[in-house]
Amino acid sequence: MNMVAIILLALKASIILSVFAIGLKATFADATFLFRRPGYLIRAFLSMNVLMPLVALAIDEAFALHPAVKIALVAISVSPIPPILPNKALKAGGKEDYTIGLLVAISALSIFVIPIAMEIFERITGVSLAMQPRSISVVVLTTILVPLLVGIAIGKIAPTLADRAAKPIGILASALLLLSALPLLIGSARTVFSLVGDGTVLSLAGFALVGLIIGHLLGGPELDNRSVLALATASRHPALAIAIAHANFPEQPLAGAAILWYLILSGIVSAFYLSRVKRQRAGPVS
Repeated sequence: MNMVAIILLALKASIILSVFAIGLKATFADATFLFRRPGYLIRAFLSMNVLMPLVALAIDEAFALHPAVKIALVAISVSPIPPILPNKALKAGGKEDYTIGLLVAISALSIFVIPIAMEIFERITGVSLAMQPRSISVVVLTTILVPLLVGIAIGKIAPTLADRAAKPIGILASALLLLSALPLLIGSARTVFSLVGDGTVLSLAGFALVGLIIGHLLGGPELDNRSVLALATASRHPALAIAIAHANFPEQPLAGAAILWYLILSGIVSAFYLSRVKRQRAGPVS
């Protein structure tokens, strides 16, 4: 096994452990929260799986971006929530039931949504797009749904053990993520920086900003839900986005670099958004 394979294995392990740790402190009621509230589910679906793909298409048509960037935007727009998002959302004050429910609902729907979205994109753009539903199912099941549901089950059977184990497993997941992500970012630095200066950075940052705005507006009257949906709409599963881009355009290695750029830029834009939300939640200082 070479070093790249080890790094990728550690990255996958970190994602699985992170979701598992979240599951240890969640419940089945949390996991099915959005399915039991159709209004919330429809708004989330509209925000993430309808409006953002339309924004991606609009940007692709309006700007003379590198083909790899256009591919990346399409891949990002149809990918589900990243497994690390619940931790960020919960730390920002999001409600656990809505956050976990959103993760489960959008991930489960993505198994059906992504192939349909690829078909629609192909008809609109005339570009041949395809990804095997089985490949999508494997990524979603192994990195999100199965570890989350196993964690929830253990929490139900052995709540004391689950409560004790959740924090150290979460810390281990974060450490693995850092150790595996840094070499990938350093190794791809030259490719990533080759996209600077041609409007790519502005387009990707704008895409993230639009995602935050759409999610915030469709999140409903509760500020906590608004911030969670805003983060979810702007942040997507990087592994699945890269898999979609590679499956459709394996000859475009820059697509992966564009997705890495998006992760960095969406993180920066989201940080500014969260600081604003925290000030709004704190209210006026007397």
